Amino acid sequence: MPFDFTNKIVLITGSGRGIGKATALHFARNGADIVINYLRKKTAAEETAREIEALGRRVLLVRADIGEPEDIDRLFAEVETAFDGLDVLVNNAASGYARPVMDQKVKGWDWTMNINARAALFTSQKAVPLMQKRGGGAIVNVSSIGSTRTLPDYVVIGASKSALESITRYCAVEFSKYNIVVNAVSPGIINTDALNYFSLGRDVMVDGAAARTPAGRIVEPQDVANAIAFLCSPEASMIRGQVLVIDGGYMIAVT
Repeated sequence: MPFDFTNKIVLITGSGRGIGKATALHFARNGADIVINYLRKKTAAEETAREIEALGRRVLLVRADIGEPEDIDRLFAEVETAFDGLDVLVNNAASGYARPVMDQKVKGWDWTMNINARAALFTSQKAVPLMQKRGGGAIVNVSSIGSTRTLPDYVVIGASKSALESITRYCAVEFSKYNIVVNAVSPGIINTDALNYFSLGRDVMVDGAAARTPAGRIVEPQDVANAIAFLCSPEASMIRGQVLVIDGGYMIAVT
């Protein structure tokens, strides 16, 4: 049975496409009003917004670079003006310099850490007072299996996702007094545009992962959206500070 999010306010960062879009549409189908955040892909974000409106739900579209603290402030100010509260925050937006260790530079490190880890800390800070207005809420951070395993060209992204998981645990403890549940999801390899930036190539990564996954296929964005919705439901209220791996068994099968 789908979880009921009728009249809940859900903000998903980086929600114009991929996992973010699937998550936005999933919540909208189950009754939520949606805040779409994007940075560069305006056309994709607008298309997602139209699909949500077609479901009869309200949608707020905000262009903001969550790697910039000033943009985070503006994003949450717009959410407060439009909805006067927030029930769910999904920190999904991510970026990174996909290069081997010896090719990494300080600029790439700072860029990746700011968007993938630092932003989650400060968006969570901003979410707390808006969630308090609604009696509590849920935060889900989107991590990666590269936080604990080595992947090709993934060093700074993996480090940022490890930091994100640590932030998840600290927020889970400190936000419990506000009736805010915090967790993370860690998807396996997903066939999205992000794979185009890795040296192995998209097709090689997808085919290799599918062949080594016990479930017989790679993870789809909808699989991740389903898990995020569960972690935001009352049924998951006693799950806190955890990282839920969604990989079809890939991690336990690979040696």
